[in-house]
Amino acid sequence: MSDNAKSSPQGPKRVARREIRTQLRPAPLFVLVEPQMGENIGATARGMLNFGLSGLRIVNPRDGWPNEKAAAMAAGATVVIDDARIFASSGEALGDCHYVLATTARPREALLPVLSPTEAAAEMKARIGRGEKCAVMFGGERAGLSNEDVMRADGIISIPVNPAFASLNLAQAALVVAYEWAKADERQGLGADMDAARPARKADFEGFFDHLICELDAAGYFFPAEKRANMVRNLKVAFQRAGLTESETRSLRGVIKALVKGAKQ
Repeated sequence: MSDNAKSSPQGPKRVARREIRTQLRPAPLFVLVEPQMGENIGATARGMLNFGLSGLRIVNPRDGWPNEKAAAMAAGATVVIDDARIFASSGEALGDCHYVLATTARPREALLPVLSPTEAAAEMKARIGRGEKCAVMFGGERAGLSNEDVMRADGIISIPVNPAFASLNLAQAALVVAYEWAKADERQGLGADMDAARPARKADFEGFFDHLICELDAAGYFFPAEKRANMVRNLKVAFQRAGLTESETRSLRGVIKALVKGAKQ
């Protein structure tokens, strides 16, 4: 052992983190939306690394960041905690993602596809194999995901739990999804068609949809006014279910501009 390594107890830890990073394969991001307890963040990080995931994003953590309790509970999963990224909103956290799933036990009005953890892992595996960036959202301990958060997703992961006691701890839900991901990652290879059309990033999709709603508002489409919220939601779900690609999103924005220009002539 070198003198530098002897004098720096952090040296072996840095080496271990580098080794862990080299062994990690492409995997989904886990996005924790407004988590409350540092212990749950740390337990999530530990479960992620157990099953080969390391990309952790945290939206508006109640107790700020960094969090000593999260680091302690991670029990060695420092590569996840140290690289965690903090965001002010779920929209910002998901902006560069192509495919997003939300975990929720409550029924929602939005008609999004509902997948089991096994189905979700297989779908994400195929998409990551094509070069897409995938993410799974988990809600905070007190209230879970808001309807607005869920509406940013392309589908819902429903974990089959006892209906008489359906409440899962944040870290427990993350562990179930991470375990199913590990199974899917072992079953399939990454040799997928990289020339397949790349789905639109969430930021691009949101930009297109905001553009559409702005012009529909200007044209007086939403009538009567009290039905506007439901009409906007239904339109968003319809476009999300279409699975728009990057080029399709750009084309649709061009269509909107052309229609507006033609109406003004």
